[in-house]
Amino acid sequence: MALGAARGRRLPRPGGAALSRGLIALYLSLLVLLPVAAVVAKGAERGPRALWEAIAQHEALTALALTVAVSVVVVAVNVVFGTLIAWVLVRDSFPGRRLVDGVIDLPFALPTIVAGLTLLALYGPQGPVGINVAFTRGAVLLALLFVTLPFVVRSVQPVLRELDRSMEEAAASLGAGPWTVFRRIIAPNLTPAIVSGAALSFARALGEFGSVVLITGNLPNRTEVASVYVFGQIQSDNVVGAAAVSTSLLAIALVVLLVLGLLDGRRRRA
Repeated sequence: MALGAARGRRLPRPGGAALSRGLIALYLSLLVLLPVAAVVAKGAERGPRALWEAIAQHEALTALALTVAVSVVVVAVNVVFGTLIAWVLVRDSFPGRRLVDGVIDLPFALPTIVAGLTLLALYGPQGPVGINVAFTRGAVLLALLFVTLPFVVRSVQPVLRELDRSMEEAAASLGAGPWTVFRRIIAPNLTPAIVSGAALSFARALGEFGSVVLITGNLPNRTEVASVYVFGQIQSDNVVGAAAVSTSLLAIALVVLLVLGLLDGRRRRA
């Protein structure tokens, strides 16, 4: 009987896991690692000094500084309002909630150039709302907030849905106020999801192009972000300079993601 049961069970294939890992590694190499390596190699083909000189150009440094600064602000805003939106969508019930929940994914569905055109039509010089932020740094912030809206919301929502509310109710019955319940019980459970959404928001904001290219005006040293600067260098046939700034963006994104991952890992072990 036992022998028959053993024969009926499917035994694990020794090579299955290795084959799966190999296919995953090949897929990631073709789509991510090789293109990234090609960009880095192109930027450094004239040596480290030429790479640094391309990055140290005043216009390039200004574009990088603006991109990083606005991306940090975008992450801070998304952490606050993204968590708040997720909370309302999960914990509150109101007419039109499903419609609002669907609108959150609109930046994913729209081509980014269409998003930029929409923002320009709404908040441009002839916009119907009477607010003109076109060709200002505020336009950069607005465009990046639009395209990164879903990341924190969609990262926090499933965690909130699965959160055991009995602990919150027990704490409240013992006299804990709403802020204490949130700080001691809810926030620690939401932190990994918030960090994940923040990292995705930052990475997306660093490399965004379509939504900013129209509404910002791409004014050098004023509203030009790094991705638009890279595009301009390619149009000027300065592929090495474009690759050098692209390498900087890759390095910044990688460092931020690694730091956030390390902080989250320490928090989990604490």
